[in-house]
Parts: sequence; structure tokens; C-alpha cells
Amino acid sequence: MSTETQAVAEEKLAQVEQANAEQICEHKTLRVIGWFSAGMAVATLGIYLGYELRSRYKFRHRTPYDFYSSAEPQAASDFGVGI
Repeated sequence: MSTETQAVAEEKLAQVEQANAEQICEHKTLRVIGWFSAGMAVATLGIYLGYELRSRYKFRHRTPYDFYSSAEPQAASDFGVGI
């Protein structure tokens, strides 16, 4: 009888250990997903802020020639036509 109770106790202990291992694995997975999401948010914010700062810098450092219509470089329209 003691061997049966010992086997049942070992089986319950194994189930508890397996449940704890699953919880730890689930916790680690959620932690990785959380850190990845936070990193993506920081990267997105950095890209957006960099774009805004650069556009403001370019706007403040424009010259009077930027107001003319021919200020932008013209694309070569004959390139790749086969002429």
C-alpha cells in the first residue's frame, strides 16, 4: 500500500512540476514578446522623430532659390527610351 501511495505522490509531484515548467515557459514567451513590442515602438518613434527633425531643419535652411519652380533637379526624360 505504501508503494501505491508513493507512486501517486510522485505522479502528482510530476504534474505540479510540469505545470510550473509550462508557466515559466509561458512567462518567458510573454516577456520576449513584450520586449520586442517595446523595441519596435522605440524604433518607430525614433524614425518618426528623425523625419520630423530633418524636415524642420531642411525647412529652416532653405534658400531664396528654393521658391523658384526650376529649383528641383529635372529628371532626364530620354534615359531608357531607346534613343
